Amino acid sequence: MRRLTLSDFRCYRHQRIETDRRPVVLTGPNGAGKTNVLEALSFLVPGRGLRQARLGDVTRSVPGDDGDTNRSWAVAATVETPRGAVDIGTGRDAPTEPPRRERRVVRIDGQAARGQAALAEVLNAVWLTPRMDRLFGDAPAARRRFIDRLVFGFDPAHARRVGAFENAQRQRARLLRRERAEGAADPEWLAALENTMAAQGIAVAAARRDMATRLNEVGCRPPGPFPGVAIEMTGPLEDWLGLGPALAAEDRMRDSLAAARRHDADSGTTTVGPHKSDVHVRHLNKGLPAERCSTGEQKALLIALVLADVRLQARDHASLPLLLLDEVAAHLDDRHRQALFDEIADLGAQAWLTGTDSHVFQPLGATGQFFRVEDARVMAA
Repeated sequence: MRRLTLSDFRCYRHQRIETDRRPVVLTGPNGAGKTNVLEALSFLVPGRGLRQARLGDVTRSVPGDDGDTNRSWAVAATVETPRGAVDIGTGRDAPTEPPRRERRVVRIDGQAARGQAALAEVLNAVWLTPRMDRLFGDAPAARRRFIDRLVFGFDPAHARRVGAFENAQRQRARLLRRERAEGAADPEWLAALENTMAAQGIAVAAARRDMATRLNEVGCRPPGPFPGVAIEMTGPLEDWLGLGPALAAEDRMRDSLAAARRHDADSGTTTVGPHKSDVHVRHLNKGLPAERCSTGEQKALLIALVLADVRLQARDHASLPLLLLDEVAAHLDDRHRQALFDEIADLGAQAWLTGTDSHVFQPLGATGQFFRVEDARVMAA
């Protein structure tokens, strides 16, 4: 990435950061705006960013706005890709007239894109934040988002499939609620929605399953002191995919959705789909599931998974993801910290690292580019 520009994003009114391909280090006191820079970068790929924020939540607050955040914000960057430099941008288009619905816009080389999924065709990013230290004990949705983020780097169309499934799922739920309230619904419409859910849902599950297989190829023998890691996707869809071809799994899911209409209408849920899958990770060196490991071991497992993903992309792709590592290095011992820095350098990925103590990053030396963040200003250190 050559350049990052923020406008009315979180604490930044306007900020431009010029970089080269070396790792970027942002240091400064707590609350200065370091994580906000990483969050802005995370909005340059599909999704709701590393904080899972609503569009209005990241609008810069100004004195006297009385909580009114119905204003626009923007994040733009110039990204180096195998086909040359590409300008990408995203932001919130704040409507001036009711109803004030949130709307996110995306531009690629100045041209409006149809949706967020277009970003995945230009840039990929993976991140680790302090909040993710609880990933293995959190609800399955957080782990699914984590694996989906890794899939995007290999298959940009995955973002569209996830979106298509969720859109059809919402429409089916509305139709079932109407049927329950009014006693009538269009069976052909329901069948069409369930057909879409089956096709897209099985494709999502298959992509996640394939990603786990790829990660296991390189994650079982990581370089340096990080543990060997194994990952497995589990759930009904994964079971069906293990029994036969994807088309048979689609048929089974379609039949299950049709049979569950009454139950789903009464419960307000969707009985079957990729939203029921889970991600199970195992510490190979100790033979333990991740959720039974210590806090330090779980952090090492997360880093091992992210590094395995980058090694896979280095092996199979011409481009590497951005690594967004928020307050990660400070919580590693010297041995693991040096191993992380060495692996980043060996892979050649551009990493953005944050911390309060600049001495933690001294081993990077001239291989890094250093910035000081104070009072929502980013300055060369």
